[in-house]
Amino acid sequence: MRPVLCQECGKRPATVHLTQIINGQKRELHLCEQCARARGELGIMGEPFTIPTLLSSIITDGGHTFPGAGQAAGLRCDRCGLTYAEFARTGMLGCRHCYQAFENQLESVLRRLHGTTVHGGKVPSRTGEEARLKREISRLQEELAQVVIREEYEKAAQIRDRIRELEKKLR
Repeated sequence: MRPVLCQECGKRPATVHLTQIINGQKRELHLCEQCARARGELGIMGEPFTIPTLLSSIITDGGHTFPGAGQAAGLRCDRCGLTYAEFARTGMLGCRHCYQAFENQLESVLRRLHGTTVHGGKVPSRTGEEARLKREISRLQEELAQVVIREEYEKAAQIRDRIRELEKKLR
């Protein structure tokens, strides 16, 4: 199979493939790394594309402090010493305790990234019954919170009983 040549220089193999949809019109562009770099098509905000860079851009919202981040800039993880300002700059947490130290700020970041703060991905079949039960309990707990807000107490009692039933299976 012949490699696709760069649409800009026509000499080097295209290694950067861009798809843009503008006003409903799809446009594909195939560039070599040098031409993509020269056009500024590599990276975000002039920096090389990395997951920390992506996270940092989401946290800082393009140079503007993300809501709540300003007050949190002085927050520090008591285990590893990472500050929230450092996390906002690098997009990387220092240790597992950082999740608790920056809990309130991370919630809004996760909501922005995933639309939720609860992992709702697939459960591998090899993890078995326990993972499925935990997920069902979690889903029912969310449903319980919603029916309590709506003051549907009879339905809440049914959900509570179902949760207890599933929790017994976990023991």
